[in-house]
Amino acid sequence: MTSTRTSRGRRRAPTRMSRAAGRAAALQKPRVILALLLLLALTSVMLLDGYLRAEVGGDQRVRTGASAGKVPEKILDGGPILTFQGGRATTVSVPDKTIALTFDDGPNPTWTPQVLEILRTYDVPGTFFLVGSMVSRYPGIVRDMVEEGNEVGIHTFTHVDLSYQSDARVDREMEQTQLALAGAAGITTTLFRAPYSSETDAIDNYSWPVYEKLGEDGYTSVFVDTDSDDWKKPGVSKIIKWATPEDGKGASVLFHDAGGERSQTIKALPAYIKKMKAAGYTFTTISGVMQEQNAAARQASGTAGQQAAGTAGTAAGTAGTAAGTATAGAQGTAGEQPGSVPGGESGIGNGGTGGTADRLQAAHREATGVTLYEGKALIAAVTLAEWTVPTLSVGLMIVGVAVMGRFGMMLILARRHYRKRNKRRFSWGPAVTRPVSVIVPAYNEKECIANTLESLAKSTHPIEIIIVDDGSDDNTSEISREAARALGMTNVRVIRQENAGKPAALNNGVRSASYDIVVMMDGDTVFEPDAVHQLVQPFADPDVGAVAGNAKVGNRDTVIGAWQHIEYVMGFNLDRRMYDLLRCMPTIPGAIGAFRRDAVLEVGGMSEDTLAEDTDITIAMHRAGWQVVYQEHAKAWTEAPGSLKQLWSQRYRWSYGTMQALWKHRKSLTDKGPSGRFGRVGMPLVVLFQIITPVFAPLIDVFTVYSMIFVDFQAALLAWLAVLGVQLGCAAYAFRLDREKYRYLLMMPLQQLAYRQMMYLVLIHSCITALTGGRLRWQKLKRTGEVGTPAGVSR
Repeated sequence: MTSTRTSRGRRRAPTRMSRAAGRAAALQKPRVILALLLLLALTSVMLLDGYLRAEVGGDQRVRTGASAGKVPEKILDGGPILTFQGGRATTVSVPDKTIALTFDDGPNPTWTPQVLEILRTYDVPGTFFLVGSMVSRYPGIVRDMVEEGNEVGIHTFTHVDLSYQSDARVDREMEQTQLALAGAAGITTTLFRAPYSSETDAIDNYSWPVYEKLGEDGYTSVFVDTDSDDWKKPGVSKIIKWATPEDGKGASVLFHDAGGERSQTIKALPAYIKKMKAAGYTFTTISGVMQEQNAAARQASGTAGQQAAGTAGTAAGTAGTAAGTATAGAQGTAGEQPGSVPGGESGIGNGGTGGTADRLQAAHREATGVTLYEGKALIAAVTLAEWTVPTLSVGLMIVGVAVMGRFGMMLILARRHYRKRNKRRFSWGPAVTRPVSVIVPAYNEKECIANTLESLAKSTHPIEIIIVDDGSDDNTSEISREAARALGMTNVRVIRQENAGKPAALNNGVRSASYDIVVMMDGDTVFEPDAVHQLVQPFADPDVGAVAGNAKVGNRDTVIGAWQHIEYVMGFNLDRRMYDLLRCMPTIPGAIGAFRRDAVLEVGGMSEDTLAEDTDITIAMHRAGWQVVYQEHAKAWTEAPGSLKQLWSQRYRWSYGTMQALWKHRKSLTDKGPSGRFGRVGMPLVVLFQIITPVFAPLIDVFTVYSMIFVDFQAALLAWLAVLGVQLGCAAYAFRLDREKYRYLLMMPLQQLAYRQMMYLVLIHSCITALTGGRLRWQKLKRTGEVGTPAGVSR
């Protein structure tokens, strides 16, 4: 055994990566927080969209058959407009030959514009009772509705029966709808119609307190006395018939411009308007009804004053001029008193001198200040949700198709690969028996290096072993020498260098290698006795420049270890079979890989440009025209991270390093020859399956959880179980190919619930780091040395 040291000389200047390490470390926590905030934002947008569609917080209960014993008789027998002027409940009826045309449940992007066009054509105003969630989704329709002289009222935000709701929920339904109106049209309103309401005689003991509460808040509740029942779709003729008041009476007539398919309503409405106009009816809004009643009240008050003055003059016979003047003054005073409908509300039904549009929209109030800005913010948030959720849904479909396509491709190609490579007559060519160099980069590997050397001592292939100690401070070099002496190994060289990183250590080993084939392994890895021999056999083919071995998790008897074991067998090795057949293997694992020494030197050695030097060198080999293959029979056992923190650090480095390597070799997309083949086949597959699909894969889980909670638990659960079944089938097949025991698959459901979510966050974290231009340093994981010789590995 010999030992070589590099000249210590002057201290090297920090590398570009090490200079950025301090800045990158300081930015890691904010990036983790940003990744979590992105998921939180996604969840919030989905919840908002679900709330708008009544999937979140929806209540489909409708009360029927309740007693009305606590409701005043005059209300039950009164008109369709209920006010609480001065705290006293009163009702107002629609004057004869007058129709207040009302529409519920809108706006709807299909039917409401058609209704507005009909009203515009026939110069008829309408009163629309709007659902706040629909207002926030289609603000432009509401804006046009108000600008064209129609009146609007509140129909709650989520179309719930308020008699079942708490006072807080009632307030929220009203306030949110007011904000939606403020954001959409710059107004608020004092009109209200309860969902599922009809005539006043349907008010019961549960809904009456709601109307009283809203009356105290200044709302006028509007009912109907003629219902077209267009929601039943009975046919155009019946809709017209049912909407026609009897005997020339006035009516608050109900139609629907949303809530279902309304083509019959659209056909019936023009005919109805023409019929009623021909019968001498006029059309107005709810505020218009109040104006007419106020005018009638003023006229009645003035007539009563005149009649009283005339009676007094007759009784006095011939009155003096002064008395006559006094009487005249009294008449004038009585006639000028402002008339009002009992219980009339400020702004609704009071006399005014404004234009026709003002009188027909007297319930509207201009939104100002905080209300206006909060309304605009609500509209903006809903607009974001309206665009985001459908886009995410499309992304979910793409991800689902990609995931299923990947599973199918892996199964088909993995089976072909297995059958091809395990045929009795399969051969790479003449057996490779010449010695090879095994390079072991080591940094503080005192717990593992002895086990690594012990496994190499049992190698069935002639090897030289080069341990490159990358500035360890835990006596890794001394432990290596002592282990080599104890094992009687004379083929071990220990090279010490200043700490410069794993790529530099590997390059040092390659330069120091005595043979044309170099095997690279990690300092915590244990080889099976025939691993080196199996690994180098593909080099019988002169076109092969690099070989990927079969890395396995040695410490798999913990929960985290079992999760990684499943991932290694299914995700890594099954993938490598597929990539091998497609001739676009993206990564030679650092735990076990072999290269032609000249090929490594030809592409510039192991680069420090990325954190995934193994991916970087593999892509470089492809671009140089070398074939990279997978040798499933060359097995090595590695110590996987034993804690979630270490796992996060490792996978963060891997995923970010992969992105760096792909970006570094992006020009292969336009290259010709072997480089172009990898760029147009391998790189898209890696980007799709290792970056894009995993980044958007959380959508599957978020939508699944959302569906379980708010939509259909059973259907969502069955869908999730179906996907899990597909994954379990793929994993079982991968375990079969690798001759692994199936008992570890019992951990797979838990892996899907916990481990996979962590991997999502890691990848999102890496994407954020890449987008923000951050850099990471190579991170050393804490080792325990629990992975011993292959014979001691628990399978």
